[in-house]
Amino acid sequence: QVQLVESGGGSVQAGGSLRLSCAASGYTYGSLPMAWFRQAPGKEREGVAALFTGGSGADYADSVKGRFTISRDNAKNTVYLQMNSLKPEDTAMYYCAARTRVATGGWARSDQYNYWGQGTQVTVSS
Repeated sequence: QVQLVESGGGSVQAGGSLRLSCAASGYTYGSLPMAWFRQAPGKEREGVAALFTGGSGADYADSVKGRFTISRDNAKNTVYLQMNSLKPEDTAMYYCAARTRVATGGWARSDQYNYWGQGTQVTVSS
């Protein structure tokens, strides 16, 4: 099984930066497609960023393009989400997700992922 543990959340002022980490373990067959999602109270879970395998790149929600960067450190089995120019609307619980299933839809659909971390809270104050 795959285990994902997020860290790095916290409270920052608008315009600040934060880097989230997702440490992955429990698999030995190489990198998995991974993504970051976020969910605010009363809202649906939203895909934020995805990192594809084989060096095929990444994709982002329109709301975070140009501000967030997803990356991977293969040696540490860790995926990061660098968040710059944070806005109050970025406030949410952020979740790391991984997929071992064959994709049947877009990366931003939460049902495409079968492993999830516990979440880390990000709060951005104006």
